[in-house]
Amino acid sequence: MQSPTTSAPAVLVIDDDPALLRSFASVLAAHGIPITTVRNGHDGLAVFRWAPPAVVLTDIIIMPEQDGISTIMAMRRECPATKIIAMSGGGSIAKSEFLTVAKKLGADAVVHKPVDVDDLVKLLRTFLRASDSRAA
Repeated sequence: MQSPTTSAPAVLVIDDDPALLRSFASVLAAHGIPITTVRNGHDGLAVFRWAPPAVVLTDIIIMPEQDGISTIMAMRRECPATKIIAMSGGGSIAKSEFLTVAKKLGADAVVHKPVDVDDLVKLLRTFLRASDSRAA
């Protein structure tokens, strides 16, 4: 788990693939979007509870300790204002079904892996602007 700072991260990214987390950290930093990364839903909830981020980007299936669906449901109950983006790289049929379930259980948006970086950056900026306007 990347150490959280003393303030809430703008974006919390949860995925069990360390290469993907490094890639997100690098790409999003290049776009000026600060993130904190964790490798499972359990650690994601711990960071979320300690310093709720404006946006959560989470894988939804097959993570150790706690899957993304359970994580989304818990986060939605605890902080309805946080924007949640679910992502999945499963097979084409399974991926769509899991993403549909994630949307029904509280995800504000869904993205397919491999993620289109430009679309993700646009979505994150939209959610971060909405969060900034709520805080103002």
